[in-house]
Amino acid sequence: MDVSLIVSNILNPPVLFFFLGMIAVFVKSDLEIPAPVPKLFSLYLLLAIGFKGGVELIKSGITQEVVLTLVAAILMACFVPVYSFFILKLRLDTYDAAAIAATYGSISAVTFITASAFLSELGINYDGYMVAALALMESPAIIVGLLLVNIFTADGKQDFSWKEVLQEAFLNSSVFLLVGSLLIGVLTGEHGWHVLEPFTQGLFYGVLTFFLLDMGIVAAKRIKDLQKTGFFLISFAILIPILNASIGLLIAKIIGMSQGDALLFAVLCASASYIAVPAAMRMTVPEANPSLYVSTALAVTFPFNIIVGIPLYFYAINLFWR
Repeated sequence: MDVSLIVSNILNPPVLFFFLGMIAVFVKSDLEIPAPVPKLFSLYLLLAIGFKGGVELIKSGITQEVVLTLVAAILMACFVPVYSFFILKLRLDTYDAAAIAATYGSISAVTFITASAFLSELGINYDGYMVAALALMESPAIIVGLLLVNIFTADGKQDFSWKEVLQEAFLNSSVFLLVGSLLIGVLTGEHGWHVLEPFTQGLFYGVLTFFLLDMGIVAAKRIKDLQKTGFFLISFAILIPILNASIGLLIAKIIGMSQGDALLFAVLCASASYIAVPAAMRMTVPEANPSLYVSTALAVTFPFNIIVGIPLYFYAINLFWR
C-alpha cells in the first residue's frame, strides 16, 4: 500500500483538527465546543452535501448506473446488519448484537464528507447521486435491527411502537434535512447552486474542520468506554469495516462505478452510525448497552476509517480499476 496516501490524508487540515481535539482531552485542556455549535455544524454539513448532491443528480440524470447504485445501497444497508448480527451473537446477547449490527448497517455522513474531501484533494471526480445513496442507507438498518431483536428474543414478542420506530428511521432530523436538501437541489439545479454557492461551497471545509475538532474531543472521551467492550468488539470495529468495504468495492466493480464513486460507496458500506441509530436504539431497545454500540462506532471505526480506511480502500481501487 502507498503509505503516502495515509500521510497525505492525515495531513489534511480537517483530520489534523480531529487529532487536536483528541489531544485536548488527553492533556486535560479545558477546550470545549458549546453544545449547540456541533449540532448547527452537522445540520450545515447535511444541508450542503444534500444540496450539492441534488444539483449533481439533476445534471447527471437517472441512468441505469444510478438506479443500480441506489438499489445496491439499500440492499447493503439491509444485508450488513444481518451477517454482523450473527458474528456478534458469538459473544453478545441478542439486544447488544442487534443494536451494534444496526449501527454498522447504517452510515456516517461525516466519514462520507471526509472521503469526498479526500477525492477533491486528489482531483478525482465523483457523481452527486452518491448523496442519494447516503440518504437511502441511513434508515433501513434501524428497521432490520429491530426485526432481529423481535425474532431472536426469547419470547419473540418484543414490544415496539412501530410508529415511533418508523418516524425515527425516516423522519429524524438528519434524514429529513439530507433528503429535503437533495430535493431542493434537484428542483433548483444550476441556478440554485450559483445563488447558494458562497454558503454551501465557500464555508464547507471550514465548518467540516471545526466539526471534526469537536468529533475528536467526543471520540477521545469515549475511548475509556472501550475497556468495557473488550478485544472482541475492538477487533470487530476494525475488521467489519474492511469486510463491508470489500463487498462494497466488489459491487462497485460489477456495476461499473468510476473510481470516485467506488470509494464513496465503499466508505458508506464501511462506516457506522453514531447519531441516528444510537438515538433509535436507545429509544426502542433500552436493554442494549449504549457504551458498546456508541464507543465502537465513534472511538474505533470512525477514526480508523478517516485515517487508514479511506486511503486503504482507495489503494484497492487503484489496484482493481486499472
